[in-house]
Amino acid sequence: MRVEPLKRSFGAKVYDLSLPDLNTEQAQDVYDLWLKYALLIFPGQNLSNDQQIKFAKNFGALEFDLSPISNVRNDGSIRDANDDDIVKSLRGNMEWHHDSTYMPIQAKGAVFTAHKVPSHGGETGWADMRAAYEALDQSMKDKINELSAYHSYEWSQKERFGHKDPKVSEFNSYGFDIDPKPLRPLVKTHNETGQKCLTIGRHINKIPGLSDQEAQNLAKELEEYACSNKEWVYHHAWEVGDAVIWDNRCLMHQASMWDLSEGRIMYHSRIEGDPIAEAASNYL
Repeated sequence: MRVEPLKRSFGAKVYDLSLPDLNTEQAQDVYDLWLKYALLIFPGQNLSNDQQIKFAKNFGALEFDLSPISNVRNDGSIRDANDDDIVKSLRGNMEWHHDSTYMPIQAKGAVFTAHKVPSHGGETGWADMRAAYEALDQSMKDKINELSAYHSYEWSQKERFGHKDPKVSEFNSYGFDIDPKPLRPLVKTHNETGQKCLTIGRHINKIPGLSDQEAQNLAKELEEYACSNKEWVYHHAWEVGDAVIWDNRCLMHQASMWDLSEGRIMYHSRIEGDPIAEAASNYL
């Protein structure tokens, strides 16, 4: 196994390792690397769906086994770029976020694989919330250390795209209508590494003690700051066959725009969060 760290505060590419053939020792080595780097990229693995699920289970139980993230219908046709609710969900993913902060238990991580990529664009970006928190000035740390925010997928999608009622729409996002909205600290401690990190992103709409506008302004200020330093952000240009795993507890991520007349087919396996460490405070 050859590990090539990215020239960032996080992340590494891993070569000379066959993910479908990991033995117990190799699986533990990969897990330890994941905790260290938070993002691991495995070029040219060409995992089948079953192989992807098996690999993801090395990191814990799965929130869900496999979900396509795609603008391509089952019959191979391309979805409407402007008036298709599934494409609207893909557009939402182009904003910075953590997975499942809008659910009672935030996801631990995710495995992503590329099956069809556009000719240009469609990269996935990640941002290091550990480095961002560490570099905050003390006055901002003091301001946010005791603040929590409500996260709502329903709000973040309707605010931007005006989704139809999911009961009558093809779009039926996981966790769309969770109530009460989960309340999460802006600053959390990673339960395996002990590092502090920000938990922010597009799903924040309310912060107790602040007006809605103040809450959204603060969330946007933190997001812009966290994604402003090139050493804390990495965008991966996909090639068919690539597989990645990232730590959702300490990285935000986003998709990048591409020509939506071209197909992009990715598969996502989501790793279940710890029922205590990743639970929203109002669900404990």
